[in-house]
Amino acid sequence: MAGSAGRPAVGIVSDDVLQRHRLQEAVSRFGLNASFSGDPERLEGYPQVPEAEIWLVTLEDEADHPDLFEFLLEHTNVPVLFGVAPAPKPGTTDYFRWERRLQDKLEQNLGTLEQLDSADSLEQLAATEASEAPELPRWVSPAAADQPAQDIWILGASLGGPAAVKAFLDHLPAGLPVGFIYAQHIDGNFTDVLTRVLGRHAHYQLKHASEGITVNNGDVVLLPVEHEWYIASDGRLARKDTPWPGLYGPSIDQVLLNVGDHYGARCNAILFSGMGSDGAIAAPLLKAHGSRIWVQDSASCANSSMPDSIAATGCTSFIGTPEQLARELVKTIEESCLLKRKQQRDSA
Repeated sequence: MAGSAGRPAVGIVSDDVLQRHRLQEAVSRFGLNASFSGDPERLEGYPQVPEAEIWLVTLEDEADHPDLFEFLLEHTNVPVLFGVAPAPKPGTTDYFRWERRLQDKLEQNLGTLEQLDSADSLEQLAATEASEAPELPRWVSPAAADQPAQDIWILGASLGGPAAVKAFLDHLPAGLPVGFIYAQHIDGNFTDVLTRVLGRHAHYQLKHASEGITVNNGDVVLLPVEHEWYIASDGRLARKDTPWPGLYGPSIDQVLLNVGDHYGARCNAILFSGMGSDGAIAAPLLKAHGSRIWVQDSASCANSSMPDSIAATGCTSFIGTPEQLARELVKTIEESCLLKRKQQRDSA
C-alpha cells in the first residue's frame, strides 16, 4: 500500500504512546504516512492487518508481547524492523542522529525517500519573472567583486529550495559585501539547469565550485553533490576525494562544519525549504561560536521539515519568507557598516 502521492505507507507498533507519536512525526518528515499506529493489543485485535510496506516495532519489554513477532510474520510479507531504538527528546542532537539512523534503515528497505526538484520544475522556475531588486543602502559602499568576501553565508536547501533561493537572491541589491556558498540537495544531472535558472535575473549568479578559487563578494558558489568540499587554510576552495558523509549530497551539516571551521563567526547560514533534518546537528555548533542561523518560515516552504527541524534546536535568530530573509540580510549588513563607521569616527 502507498501513502499520499504514491509514497510508501508505514505501520508503527509500540506499547508507549510517546514513542508512537515520535515515530509518526519522524516518518512524516520523510514524506511517509502511517497506515497504522497503535499498541500490540490493538494490532492483534484487527480482523485484517492494515496494509503497509514496512513495520516499525519498538517495545519497552518484548517479553510482555511474546506473540507479536509471530503475528506479524504470519500476517504480512513486508519487512518488519523489530527493536527500533526509542526516540530521544526532539530538538536535541541525539534525536537528529536517531532520526538519521531511522531514515537509513527505511531507505535500505524502501529505497530513496527524499524528494528532489525535477528538471521540469526547474525549467518552470526559469519562466518566472523577478521583481525589481532594491537599491543598495546609502551607508553600504559597493563591494569590489574581485575581492574575497569577509563574510560568508551558507544557503542550504532541498525540495523547494531552488525557488526559495531564487526569490531570496532576486530581492538583494547588487554590491553587498558578502559571498554565498550554496548547498542544494539535487540530482547531479540538473546542476547546469539550476545554474542557468538562478542566474537569469539575479545580481548574484551561480558559479560552480572549482579548486583553488576564493569566494568573492557577490559570488554564489554551488557545491557539487558528488564529493566533499572544504575551505583550505589559505581561504581557497578544495575538494576531497571522498563522497559527502550522510544520505544526500552535499551534506549540509558537513558544509556548515567545513566552512565554519575556516571562517568562524564570519560564517552564517540560512536554511531553506527541504525534507529531512540536514543541518540540524551542525547549526547549533555554529550558533555557539557566534554565527547567525536563519531559516525559511514554514508557510512559504514547499516542504518545511528541514527548516522546522533546525528551528526546533532553538539556535535560530530569524525566521521569514525568502523576501523577508533578504531584507533582514541587507539590514544586518547596513547596521554592521554603520557600526564600523562609528568606531572609525570615535577612534579618529
